[in-house]
Amino acid sequence: MFGTTSARSLARTALLFLLTVVAAPAAAQGAPSFYEPGISPDGREIAFVSGGDIWTVPATGGAARLLIAHSAHESRPLYSPDGSMLAFNSNRNGGLDVYIIDLASGAVRRLTNESGNEELSGWSADSRWIYFASNGEDVGGMSDVYRVRASGGTPMAVAADRYEGEFFAAPSRDEPGLLAISTRARMAQSQWWRNGHSHIDEAELWTVRTAQRSGERPTYTKISTGGKNLWPMWGAGGALVFMSDRSGSENLWTVSTRGGDARQLTKFSNGRVLWPSISTDGRTVAFERDFGIWTLDVESGAAKRVDIRLVGNIEGPAREPRSATQGWSSITVSPDGRKWAFISGGDVWATTMEGGVPATRVTETSAAEGDIVWTADSRQVVYTSWRTGTPKLYAYNFTTSEERPLTTGDGRDAAPAFSPDG
Repeated sequence: MFGTTSARSLARTALLFLLTVVAAPAAAQGAPSFYEPGISPDGREIAFVSGGDIWTVPATGGAARLLIAHSAHESRPLYSPDGSMLAFNSNRNGGLDVYIIDLASGAVRRLTNESGNEELSGWSADSRWIYFASNGEDVGGMSDVYRVRASGGTPMAVAADRYEGEFFAAPSRDEPGLLAISTRARMAQSQWWRNGHSHIDEAELWTVRTAQRSGERPTYTKISTGGKNLWPMWGAGGALVFMSDRSGSENLWTVSTRGGDARQLTKFSNGRVLWPSISTDGRTVAFERDFGIWTLDVESGAAKRVDIRLVGNIEGPAREPRSATQGWSSITVSPDGRKWAFISGGDVWATTMEGGVPATRVTETSAAEGDIVWTADSRQVVYTSWRTGTPKLYAYNFTTSEERPLTTGDGRDAAPAFSPDG
């Protein structure tokens, strides 16, 4: 039977050996994928996602710079029209929320706080409002379009039809209160991809002139149907650029909001075209295809893949301090009255009585711990743990930062208590 230290050393050696064996063949390592690009207003830079983090790269390609790294998954980076901020989605607080990073200072702040998912759509032309889709307030679970001030505040519904899902809102740069949206089948966004389109996942493009006064209702105008029509973007001269599979394959198209037939821009015969974004002048579109980032020159119709090289190394997920005022159990004070230990999230924690000092995490297992008692010298805690499938006693020494098992066997050990002499 190995002691605790020997077992840990053996585990580390085994893990190191495993990693060495797996990592040895260079050919076995996969290439990174790049997705969900957001092009800058001037068309010179592209923000994109790789490995759940946000990077930026020149639109002409080259070395990518890491902009946002977090243990959570970040997605959908979109530049503000004035180029000073970047909005993005993150699940760092559970559901999908909208966040903003100030590109000058690097400060990140949370903008939405619903318990559901708020999916970022776009910015107003003056960079004062952010638009997103959410089904959190719809009694039928339909997706509606909201906007919230970039400085913070209460989100307000701007397109909330009772019987249709509305999403991928694009505010007009020229006409305040005018939106382009995808509507009808939200399944078009969320379901597994099929080669070719089907009636079940068709989605339409509409414009919505939002209510400007109390009591007014939004005015809807159908723009384009037939196939899956997603991600409308405002191009030059009031035209819309969007993705559609009406030809059988996913491509970028354009259509005038004043009427007329849609015109195909890209000529792909297979694969997917996803998450496009457009520069302010409407001349350049960045989009995802074949696990990479592509750009399209709208005028010439030339599409090309952006050569991207990730430079640098990302540090692993770091622990972040958080404040908590509830959710504790098995609270017990040390005999010297200077410390206390408790259970939070199924693990053992301890901290000082003075306050202001971050708690020390004693255990970090997938099993539940409990029944904490202190030793007479206040240097150790004893507790139960279910990590072997049956509750057993363990002790942790704060002086040596080591844990050791106290009991073994198949029986259940619980409710530890020290004798008066310790």
